Amino acid sequence: MRDVLKPAFAAAALAAALIISACGGGGSSAANGTLGVSVTDAPACGFDHVYITVSKVRAHQSGDPNVADNDPGWRDIVLSSPQRIDLLSLTNGLLTTLGQTALPAGRYQQMRLVLVPNGAGPAPYPNSVVPTGGAETALTTPSAIQSGIKLIHPFDIGANTVYDVVLDFDACRSVVATGHSGGYLLKPVISVFPVVVSGVIEGWIDPALAAGTPVTVSAQVFDGLNVSVVKTTVADPATGRFVLSPLLDSSLEPAGYQLLITAPNHATAQVSSIQVATGATVDVNTSAAPIGLDASPMSTVSGTVSIGGSTTNVDAVVHALQTFQGAAQGEVAFAAANMGDGSYSMALPSAAPKSAAFGGAGMPLVFSAVTASAGQYELLAVTGAGAQQAVPVSVSAGSVTQSFAF
Repeated sequence: MRDVLKPAFAAAALAAALIISACGGGGSSAANGTLGVSVTDAPACGFDHVYITVSKVRAHQSGDPNVADNDPGWRDIVLSSPQRIDLLSLTNGLLTTLGQTALPAGRYQQMRLVLVPNGAGPAPYPNSVVPTGGAETALTTPSAIQSGIKLIHPFDIGANTVYDVVLDFDACRSVVATGHSGGYLLKPVISVFPVVVSGVIEGWIDPALAAGTPVTVSAQVFDGLNVSVVKTTVADPATGRFVLSPLLDSSLEPAGYQLLITAPNHATAQVSSIQVATGATVDVNTSAAPIGLDASPMSTVSGTVSIGGSTTNVDAVVHALQTFQGAAQGEVAFAAANMGDGSYSMALPSAAPKSAAFGGAGMPLVFSAVTASAGQYELLAVTGAGAQQAVPVSVSAGSVTQSFAF
């Protein structure tokens, strides 16, 4: 079975000073540690802003995802006032700090991110999106997350120690169209990462390219079977610099990282064989030798996803995978099925991608074209229940229609 999403985390600086209070409790101060929580984001497709408003973060020692909201075992990080966060401002290693609280030392199994619900009033809404070129639209939050977005993440709090985690809120994968009338549903995709075992990958994109079009850089893992998208950002349009941070130490990601660099009207580039160490920054290149992309025609792959013969209320994502040097696969694009009619669409380059192996700090990246992969993709459709279908497609001759029936 494929796994195309895997925990990712990001960090760096941009703190919001908040007054924090600990609710629930037990344990003496001598047996307490500290939990600190921050939020970051991957770039969102098709939106200028994605807002969420956080009221608190909760932690519990029970592994039961359905533990009651009023269970006395909850420990809360309560913000002095709800924080409305534009997730799309948190790229290239930036984060916003939600705060910290003292917790009795011990093993914790889960957290919940509690959002302020949207009311009946006009914009601005607590949770909303601003589609590119459109107006602010409220995000529908399913009843299943009214008590908090469930984050199963076991962790240990040691006495007199601080455990910092980053919640990587993938806005692009978390916002799903509910039809063609402009409605959107919040379907949270959040990864939880401990900062203590983190490192950084950074590098440079041709600034002329970055200034003219959004250039997306993602850290991915291919273990010989599964493609895991770990962290994504957009190169700075002024300088071309990108930062992917923090990333799990490669001892925890033994397959190593690959970078995929994509932009509209350009072929994909891949950099392979990157190892990350805790506390270290890996510079894949320098500003004097930035990464450029080859121009490419784009073709559209579109279709529908149906489940049980129905294309309504479809929970599914279609991923476009491409093969690079050494038979490594990477995700070039993805599209969530519209929950109103099951439709999806994505644009893919038809020109050959190029690959380079990272040789170490100071070593130039030497790219070569992967001609056999020009216009060739594997479409992988995955439902919310985990069912999968994979189909090869070619866009060399133009746009393609490919539907999936589960």
